[in-house]
Amino acid sequence: MFRLLMYLIPLALTIYAFIDCLNTPEDEAKHLPKIAWVFIILLFWIVGPVAWLAAGKLRTPPANGRTPSEWHRNHRTQYVAPDDNPEFLNSLKAENKKDEALLKDWEADLRRREEELKRRESGEGPKDAT
Repeated sequence: MFRLLMYLIPLALTIYAFIDCLNTPEDEAKHLPKIAWVFIILLFWIVGPVAWLAAGKLRTPPANGRTPSEWHRNHRTQYVAPDDNPEFLNSLKAENKKDEALLKDWEADLRRREEELKRRESGEGPKDAT
């Protein structure tokens, strides 16, 4: 069993380092070009993967992220829920004010029409503005 582990652990390390190297963008490979790292990992079976993991890759992620999903993740707005977003709450207040003003106009129009109907029923003529 121990003999098998002596071959499986370096093989797993080599496979991991090889895939990690292939998935690493060219500008994040340090000290050597990426193709040189691939050959080092494959030719020097135990030392190559350890060297790649220790010194071959820039380990800090780019500031803005590399993919669009990372960029959007880093540039999300601070507020997630609508009830926590002041812009959304202000838009609701503005909409409420518009609706209230419209309701007041409708009520005033309704009162005017009701008064006009009452005058017509009582036999009075239309009221002159002059």
